[in-house]
Amino acid sequence: MSVNLQKGQKVDLRKDGGGTLRRVMVGLGWDEVQQKGGFFAPRKQDIDCDASAFVCTAGKLAGNSDVVYFGNLRHSSGAVVHMGDNLTGAGEGDDEQILIDLSTLPGQYDKIVFVVNIYQAMQRKQHFGLIQNAFIRICDGETNQELCKYNLSENYEGMTAMVFGELYLYNGQWKFNAVGQATRDNSVSELAERFR
Repeated sequence: MSVNLQKGQKVDLRKDGGGTLRRVMVGLGWDEVQQKGGFFAPRKQDIDCDASAFVCTAGKLAGNSDVVYFGNLRHSSGAVVHMGDNLTGAGEGDDEQILIDLSTLPGQYDKIVFVVNIYQAMQRKQHFGLIQNAFIRICDGETNQELCKYNLSENYEGMTAMVFGELYLYNGQWKFNAVGQATRDNSVSELAERFR
């Protein structure tokens, strides 16, 4: 049974029967706010949100190769794989997915942070106030059963990026933390600086 998380809530990640979780699928999704427009209203631009995973050692990014995003779809270890970029957020369900094989993730990595930024947000004058129904969910990568989901429900007007959540290792057990921290970073590289 899936757990609906609140901001800041932490949960152990285990299989439904209590066994060790080997693989997880992280799904991230969002929808554009439906804007009213008349005959002369300007054509709205698609909002291109980009999900990324920061694969951290001792809670920090060691280098650029530990950033998994649309420009680097596979971590050098092969244990973290981004399934590709959705340019509009259109459609139901997950907009972007990241697969993590915890059983093959090298031991020096103890945290994976999941972030989303709006591509060229400043240039396009876009922000998270134009987005609704944003969520992150964690599924058992072997059974596809949803373990937990965090719906971001706050007003993020003026914010251009978001730390959605993080998987982290604590006393040998993987846990998930629903972070929901909004920022004004304009790119994945600016977001990454927060974790160096």
